[in-house]
Amino acid sequence: MTPERRDPELPRGVALAWGVAVNPQRGPKRELSIERIVDAAIEIADAEGLPAVSMSRVAASLGFTTMSLYRYVTSKDDLILLMQEDAVEPPVPDESIERGWRDGVTAWVLAMRAAYREHPWLVDIPISGAPITPNSLLIVDWFLREVRSLPLSDGEKMSALLLLTSYGRATSAQERDLGAAAAAAADPADISGTSFFEALAELVTPERFPHLSPLFAAGGYVVPPGTDPGDTDEDFEFGLQRILDGIEYHVGRVGTGETSAIPGELPPALDLPRDKEVREAAKARREAEKALREAQKREREAIKHALEREKIARERAERGK
Repeated sequence: MTPERRDPELPRGVALAWGVAVNPQRGPKRELSIERIVDAAIEIADAEGLPAVSMSRVAASLGFTTMSLYRYVTSKDDLILLMQEDAVEPPVPDESIERGWRDGVTAWVLAMRAAYREHPWLVDIPISGAPITPNSLLIVDWFLREVRSLPLSDGEKMSALLLLTSYGRATSAQERDLGAAAAAAADPADISGTSFFEALAELVTPERFPHLSPLFAAGGYVVPPGTDPGDTDEDFEFGLQRILDGIEYHVGRVGTGETSAIPGELPPALDLPRDKEVREAAKARREAEKALREAQKREREAIKHALEREKIARERAERGK
């Protein structure tokens, strides 16, 4: 007899986010709601950071007892999940907007960055699994819409999404931390490095740091005077465009039937002809390059073995003296 199969259930917080959770037991104060609780928690986090959020603190800000909150949100983890869900609501553009995939992905990344800037505490929430709440899935859906024209597999598109979300999250955390440090410092120049430039200039010598010292001497290592050390827009844009360049490079290789990057090779043009002769030529080149790499590997192994034999011979000769 096969065991009875139970219908799958969503975690409580996720079910609340989807609006399919069983209504909690209501207390006498009907004016309290999940929406009010989440809004109050976000207000605290925006002002004081995520560690300041607790069930008791949120309850006190609303004028209720802590137990009153548990009738609506059963744990702090669920509350944080609902806060995150509310804070990352994506401004999905209208379907009628036409643009290239790079512009579309750029708009998508900038929307994520804007959410992190509005709610800096978002970067403090640990990543605990795949996105399964409505707004987080809307973010995924929007990204897939922007890259729908690219000849990438589903796995490659999701890998690109992971790469870009990781970049947006990491740079937002860096910007938040630098901004907070500058705000707390007695002199912002202490954060930019300019306060210590002269002292370090005597220590960063060409002998010890041959590649860093020229840049350091030219002033390229520290933030220019008068510049906000928390302003990372230029660095962010540079990194984002290089990531998009990499995706475009990969798309070009996919379009010509190539699957692996070759060191030193320039990206192929995206509009190369894709007829049979081109594919066969590309295949022949890959096979020749593979054979060359295998020959070079065998050569390195032969040199390695020769050196080992020479070492053994020397050791024997030393012992025989």
